[in-house]
Amino acid sequence: MKQLPPRFLEDRALRDAARAVLTEDLVRLRESLGEQGIASRVSAGVGTTISTRMREGARDVLAQARAQASDHKGVLALLVGAIVLFLARGPILEWLREIDDEADGDETPLAAPAPEGDPA
Repeated sequence: MKQLPPRFLEDRALRDAARAVLTEDLVRLRESLGEQGIASRVSAGVGTTISTRMREGARDVLAQARAQASDHKGVLALLVGAIVLFLARGPILEWLREIDDEADGDETPLAAPAPEGDPA
């Protein structure tokens, strides 16, 4: 048999090593897919991506809100006051009804009834 050139022997050794690495990777991939399917991998990746983007978006909105709040403190105070009044509307309305009921009970008639007995 004819002697192969050294370059050819080196290339064959590299090819065999690459094939061994690829075979090991395929075995690990099959084991990994057996543990966790492709669908669960994709959903986990998508869920992570969406939650990351939502966190970043919430941070951006919060930063913008802080900037706007510092520029418009009066409007912010008015808005907070309106929200507090809206949330406390039940107790406030009950208090106003109690005041109205007390005012109705304390009324004195305009014309006093005539006294009974002798008009003298």
